[in-house]
Amino acid sequence: MKTEVVTLDAGAAGEIELDDAIFGLEPRADILHRVVRWQLAKRQAGTHKTKSRGELSYSTKKIYRQKGTGGARHGDKAVSQFRHGATTKGPVVRSHAHDLPKKVRKLGLKLALSAKAKGGKLVIIEKAELEQAKTKALQSGFEKLGLKKALVVDGAEIQANFRLAAQNIADVDVLPSQGANVYDILRRDMLVLTRAGVEALEARLK
Repeated sequence: MKTEVVTLDAGAAGEIELDDAIFGLEPRADILHRVVRWQLAKRQAGTHKTKSRGELSYSTKKIYRQKGTGGARHGDKAVSQFRHGATTKGPVVRSHAHDLPKKVRKLGLKLALSAKAKGGKLVIIEKAELEQAKTKALQSGFEKLGLKKALVVDGAEIQANFRLAAQNIADVDVLPSQGANVYDILRRDMLVLTRAGVEALEARLK
């Protein structure tokens, strides 16, 4: 399908042919959900930890006599009933990551791109370059294009001036084509691709 290409100043810059096998699919919520869940699970640190009875440093001496106290029978101060005692079946250090087939991950990225294209949330710009790293100039261009919460995906590398200017704008992310992922695409309202970004994504996903 053909899509118009614009400049950062909202001027016309011709057209580009988008691959229907990548930008023209019917979105599937189940696949997108699986990929996002896989991404977020990999991000979890898994460093939450509580101490078990074997990890507490307490005397093993029986704390009081077995009978005659009128209270329950106890021998160990480290049990969970007591203050500063151990936690029963508490969290341990572990990885939350789980496997997801490469074909599903690849399909998820295609579906995320297609969802933006079908929803009218995809903007193609000629290039993401600035003469100077001025946030004001970039903000002005985004306002002309009607962009607020946006993800900008460029080619193999991001121009330094553009990256520096964009990092001061709230709710705007900038990624190279290799860093494009389902979660970041879906969490922003608009997806902005450069010509180089489109070519790199199509080469990556074919």
